[in-house]
Amino acid sequence: MTSLPQATDRKLGLVIDLDTCVGCHACVVSCKEWNSQGHGAPLSDTDAFGAAPEGSFLNRVHSFEVTREDAPPMVVHFPKSCLHCDDAPCVTVCPTGASYKRPEDGIVLVNEDACIGCGLCAWACPYGAREMDTQAGVMKKCTLCVDRIYNDHLPEVDREPACVKSCPAGARHFGDLADPDSAVSQLVAARDGMDLMPEQGTKPVNKYLPPRPRDTLPVPDPGTRPAEPAVGDVKGLLGWLDRTLERL
Repeated sequence: MTSLPQATDRKLGLVIDLDTCVGCHACVVSCKEWNSQGHGAPLSDTDAFGAAPEGSFLNRVHSFEVTREDAPPMVVHFPKSCLHCDDAPCVTVCPTGASYKRPEDGIVLVNEDACIGCGLCAWACPYGAREMDTQAGVMKKCTLCVDRIYNDHLPEVDREPACVKSCPAGARHFGDLADPDSAVSQLVAARDGMDLMPEQGTKPVNKYLPPRPRDTLPVPDPGTRPAEPAVGDVKGLLGWLDRTLERL
């Protein structure tokens, strides 16, 4: 079995703002595009436009309707990928050492040359963050775009995961969560960032920022009608039209 490092120099990860995610799936598309041509084997698709499409994705967005007391339900969009846990069970269960956690930055990766596709890591992951690529015969997972963030041939502004770069709402943030002065750490502290399923004891590096309270409007009584404004109080084109018709 594979062992975990005692500590990592950094903890690179994502902070995802559930308050601003709009569920557009831009992160899913950009992740699929980048990881189909970069690190590791391509993310395969079978029968993509047929009756039974199947494919591998490293990032998915789930949408939930959340009921609230004394308020209308709200929709929360929940992106999910590998959380690069400090105590990653997918690593310790791997029989070949294909799954490993890097001591220099804490990123959890898969050596696809050593992966035998046994699926034990997928069973061990409580978040469902690993997928079997049936065409490649190996397990796939988020790499934090390791081939982007260390790529000296890219402008520095582009050295962040594809999902972060493409998010139109600015809901995804990337940085070192071991550094309390980093932007992501300060964001987590300011917004009470939380772990996903902390009861599992995996110590995920990625954090989620909870939705802020929503403003609510009073529900009108269906038996009453709002008072209609006097003709002279109506503004704009309709007001001008009412005043003109009164003079006829």
